[in-house]
Amino acid sequence: MGNGTSIGRVRGLGSAHDGAHHWLVQRFTAVGNLVTVLFLGISLVMLPDLDHATVTGWISEPIPAFMLALLVITTFWHARLGLQVLIEDYVHEAGSKFAALLVLNLLTFAGAGFGLFCIARLSLGAGAA
Repeated sequence: MGNGTSIGRVRGLGSAHDGAHHWLVQRFTAVGNLVTVLFLGISLVMLPDLDHATVTGWISEPIPAFMLALLVITTFWHARLGLQVLIEDYVHEAGSKFAALLVLNLLTFAGAGFGLFCIARLSLGAGAA
């Protein structure tokens, strides 16, 4: 079969048969970030006051809490995808690449988990101290 046909190379159907999946997911998370940041910005501008009680009251509503959770998820996912490409392109030793990707995954999951925990805590009223 050799290197395949020209159209096969253009479509990205190489040995992994994955094509542009990673690129597309990064673009989808970027759109998700844009939508959720716009929601956050518009919602905060529409609040009457930005004191702690008003903002925690706003976060305790279902839609803002859900949108903030989506913002945390898409932001950390987008960052992970971008940093994964950076590591894959510039770290050449297999052991170092594995270690860097492992640390990247652990930190992004921990950061996203902490962000979601904070949103849940605020939305359920535990952070109203």
